[in-house]
Amino acid sequence: MANNPLQDITGTILLAGAGKMGGAMLTGWLSGGLDPRRVAVIDPHLSPEITALAARGVALNPDATTLGPVETLVVAVKPQMFRGAGARLKAFVSDRTSVVSIMAGTTIASLQEVCGGAVVRAMPNTPAAIGRGITVAVAANNVSTTQRAVADALLRATGLVEWVEDEGLMDAVTAVSGSGPAYVFLLAEELARAGVEAGLPEALATKLARETVAGSGELLHRSELPSSTLRQNVTSPGGTTAAALGVLMGEPGLRDLMIRAIAAATQRSKELAK
Repeated sequence: MANNPLQDITGTILLAGAGKMGGAMLTGWLSGGLDPRRVAVIDPHLSPEITALAARGVALNPDATTLGPVETLVVAVKPQMFRGAGARLKAFVSDRTSVVSIMAGTTIASLQEVCGGAVVRAMPNTPAAIGRGITVAVAANNVSTTQRAVADALLRATGLVEWVEDEGLMDAVTAVSGSGPAYVFLLAEELARAGVEAGLPEALATKLARETVAGSGELLHRSELPSSTLRQNVTSPGGTTAAALGVLMGEPGLRDLMIRAIAAATQRSKELAK
């Protein structure tokens, strides 16, 4: 049987922030085999689902004097709340602690200033809630091989992980994959709206749009073909799909809109990091 890196974790994992993303990570850890007794959660507004985990051994809102320094601190609070929460979190950090952040627009330097420790900056996305997320991570120079492996195991519990060496790429990563699910949901929304405009009943148009986007995404996931090839496979010369793509791929078209959208999101991520 293949080795499970989550089961090999021996230190304490402290999760700061158990909202949608933090809660999804915690669910992935426990279902993936991480010992609940090695997990602690800090959140002023614990959901009933998280509170119930105390019965399995998860420590809830522990005091630093009781818990002591942790092996890994995973920071999943809202970025605007981070500096306010940082003083409390720093009490759990020692020279041997790695700090894994999933906060958008929060730099390694900011994390080192507020929390200390060996910092891994990561950007997941919301499909992590169903184990189908993708996360991009970058490690500070003082992150050890072991610390990186633990961070990778924790992040991989909710989907794929890609590591980069250049932190400067994280703003564009945020714009493409971090914000990307919203673009896909907007596609489903507007496809349904266009269906209604074409004469379909709203309920039918909505179902057709949702299932088309979801099914196409699953096909893209399972296929090894490039997305351009999958698109071409649907498109008969002179047919209905070609007529629609003539609009979407025209000038200005979807390509121009997407370039502008990603540029705007990238710029905003840079502004938030200041």
